[in-house]
Amino acid sequence: MAPLPKKRRVGLIIGIVAGAIVTVVVVLVVIGMAVESGFPEAKNKLTLPQTLLDGKYRLAQDLSDSEGKKIEDEAHGAWDAKDLHGVVGTYNLDGDAAKGTLVVSGMYGRFQNTDTARRNMMKGAAQGDNAKVAVPAKDFELSGVTISCEVVTQEQLGTKFTVPMCAWADGNTGATVATVNTPLPTQDPSQIDLEAAARNTLKVRSEAVRPI
Repeated sequence: MAPLPKKRRVGLIIGIVAGAIVTVVVVLVVIGMAVESGFPEAKNKLTLPQTLLDGKYRLAQDLSDSEGKKIEDEAHGAWDAKDLHGVVGTYNLDGDAAKGTLVVSGMYGRFQNTDTARRNMMKGAAQGDNAKVAVPAKDFELSGVTISCEVVTQEQLGTKFTVPMCAWADGNTGATVATVNTPLPTQDPSQIDLEAAARNTLKVRSEAVRPI
């Protein structure tokens, strides 16, 4: 009798907590999804363009061969994900990390249970060291795409940083987008405009998702 496949708590394994202004701490979090039958056709892929948000952010590091590979390794054997490719990159505002950083962490392939995946991305994003959810996740329906956003606070070197994070997930792509910008680290989390963050994430999605 053949051994049963492992029930890994893996589907879209995407969770990133951004850290200090200059140094971004990337934390990959395993997230689980329930099993369903059937997989969508692979039509789109997640890329890391040289710039995002109409050129405001410039690609600083493509971590897909390292952190992205970790995502792929964790997802290997998942029941609800096929043809997996991890994508992780950091972007600096105007090319200057001191001004701010944007982190994209995601996967492309063929995925199921996308609503659950998106919710779990939000949970995973708050599981980094010293991270807490300051504003619970809220869903935004924008141009036919559901984007979830929350505000996470993370303490590093005695300083608490405020990090808005958003996520999307569809049959082919899924990612979190975390932003650490001055003066955001000193902002009251309740003052963060989550709808604006969601619209930025939708823009990132439109710039980063390309046909295969």
